[in-house]
Amino acid sequence: METISVESAFQVIEAIAVTFGVVFAVVEWQRHTKQQERESALELLHSFQTPDFAKALLLVYGLPDEEFSKKQIEERFGEDMHLVYALTTTWESLGVLVFRREIRLELVSDFFSGPIRLSWKKLGRYFAEEREEQNRETIGEWFQWLAERLGESEAKIPRLPAHIAHKNWVR
Repeated sequence: METISVESAFQVIEAIAVTFGVVFAVVEWQRHTKQQERESALELLHSFQTPDFAKALLLVYGLPDEEFSKKQIEERFGEDMHLVYALTTTWESLGVLVFRREIRLELVSDFFSGPIRLSWKKLGRYFAEEREEQNRETIGEWFQWLAERLGESEAKIPRLPAHIAHKNWVR
């Protein structure tokens, strides 16, 4: 029967310690990632629960389905145009955050897929005219990018409303 040398025993202990360290690091990294995502979700939720944000959404939702020109939209919204501008720059910011992988597309989709896609559908012509007028293709670029990514995602896997998709959810 062979005896284990002291050196071999230390190598086994070292291997176990390294393995434990790697497993611990992976678990901590996963926990940190989940916590960061939860904080992002809460921040999303809180930042959009304002009367002005709600009013801007209602203004955009109230637009007819046919695309209005930039002039028609500005005339229709008048003094409230700044609210719609704030709404679209919010969508623009979310697009950048998703692209840079600061927030997952699925998280944005769960919160705002409908409002973002509907906003782009109703305001796309506005941005096309604004880009042409300002000779600047980058105006609203991330808002458009985000709406298109959400559309692609939903084309692959159609969204079911939460009350249907998760009707058997148990706490």
